Amino acid sequence: QVQLVESGGGLVQAGGSLRLSCAASGRTVSSLRMGWFRQAPGKEREFAAAISWGGGSTYYADAVKGRFTISRDNDKNTVYLQMNNLKPEDTAVYYCARLRDSSSWNTARGLREYDVWGQGTQVIVSS
Repeated sequence: QVQLVESGGGLVQAGGSLRLSCAASGRTVSSLRMGWFRQAPGKEREFAAAISWGGGSTYYADAVKGRFTISRDNDKNTVYLQMNNLKPEDTAVYYCARLRDSSSWNTARGLREYDVWGQGTQVIVSS
């Protein structure tokens, strides 16, 4: 059973940076395709980024492209989301999740394609 635990959230000023971590247990992260989603108050959970097994393929939402970078460290069994040039509209709870083994990689932007979720970590960007 895969378990995911996020960390690294916090309060940051606009223009600042944060790095979120997602530690996996129960299965080596090298065998997982992973995604980051976020949910702002009063809004639906939305896709932010995803990374393939080997890390050679990534997807980003248009809202974060060029500012966020998803990566993985298989030795640490951890996936990261480096967030630069943060904006107040990036304020949300950020979740990491596992893409179902049976899902095609080209569906990785779809929330329903993920079957294991972490508890989330709060990011607040002040203006």
